[in-house]
Amino acid sequence: MRALTFQGTQNVSVETVPDPRIEKPTDAIIKVTSTAICGSDLHLYDVLGAFINKGDILGHEPMGVVVEVGSEVKNLVVGDRVVIPFVIACGYCYMCQKGLHSQCETTQNRDTESGASLYGYTELYGAVPGGQAEFLRVQLADFNALKVGTELPDERYLFLSDILPTAWQGVQYANVPEGGTLAVLGLGPVGQFASRIAKHLGYRVLAIDPVIERRAMAERHGVETLDFSDDSLAQLRDLTDGRGPDSVVDAVGMEAHGNPGAAFAQKAAGLLPDAIAKKVMTTAGVDRLAALHLALDAVRRGGTVSLSGVYAGVGDPLPLKSMFDKGITLRMGQCNVQKWRDDLVPLVEDPADPLGTEDLTTHAVPLEQAPAMYKTFKEKEDGCIKVVLKP
Repeated sequence: MRALTFQGTQNVSVETVPDPRIEKPTDAIIKVTSTAICGSDLHLYDVLGAFINKGDILGHEPMGVVVEVGSEVKNLVVGDRVVIPFVIACGYCYMCQKGLHSQCETTQNRDTESGASLYGYTELYGAVPGGQAEFLRVQLADFNALKVGTELPDERYLFLSDILPTAWQGVQYANVPEGGTLAVLGLGPVGQFASRIAKHLGYRVLAIDPVIERRAMAERHGVETLDFSDDSLAQLRDLTDGRGPDSVVDAVGMEAHGNPGAAFAQKAAGLLPDAIAKKVMTTAGVDRLAALHLALDAVRRGGTVSLSGVYAGVGDPLPLKSMFDKGITLRMGQCNVQKWRDDLVPLVEDPADPLGTEDLTTHAVPLEQAPAMYKTFKEKEDGCIKVVLKP
């Protein structure tokens, strides 16, 4: 089959690789019909290459059609149309029963002290082959593969694999009071959906992003937007009676604009031999924290900051004096995708498309064009907000 593979920092290519096969009786194989490039994939492309092996298959936002099932799979048959969550969970362990599927104790990566295994996301999370490919082996398929209808286009369902539940969890974790104000930092795919979800739930939404095309997309869905600038903090306070928003979702993460020192450290670490880079990143790694610090400064006293953007540093400084003084609640974590599916499927299937699932993809291209689209997405060129690949 053809698959998008990692070849080195900022170097990916589509190669011919062996087809996946049933390895355990609980597996299924799907033919991928759509698979997306995620902002988190750019972390692998740019920063976390030391934890990926040359030739590893990337991607964790796939959907498709079942073509084979293992002998113990009971809920799926060949021909079922399914969406695959990026988190691989069992559904029955202690953590899964608590709705913490990203901490599943069955697939947890104890050797790297990481949570549940993830598709296409480094040896820290199991080195599982990803979904930017023609076919995918789905593990623990009965619990993980979500059967969907056949009438609606892929784009209605595809984002249930990651970014839609990630945005939903981000808003839920933000604990916005009834009729309150939520600030969203970053209007990439997760920030777009977080803003729309918050509007759907009846909150006022103030969103910040430096890219005009992203702001224009959000404004189509009733979101008030601001350009990112040195005045962003003052603007947020001016728009909220001087207090700041009740809650903030940081949908940017470790590759925020600003923090030139941390940016240099990230790039330098990426150029080191893998063994040394791993040691640096796991003992002294730092993130670019402009978005996080803006969130902590902007949120009102007693408010909540919710992190949906990925952070990977172990030496990141936090302004604990200010956080303690303001009484801030900070919530975060890998998305527990399976926990939120029942809330989201009715919204996805609503004929009115209230979350605008069909107004997010800006580029839908064949899988063979994936290397070029990684660069376009990273550089925010050509109005690129979300890329869907068609194997």
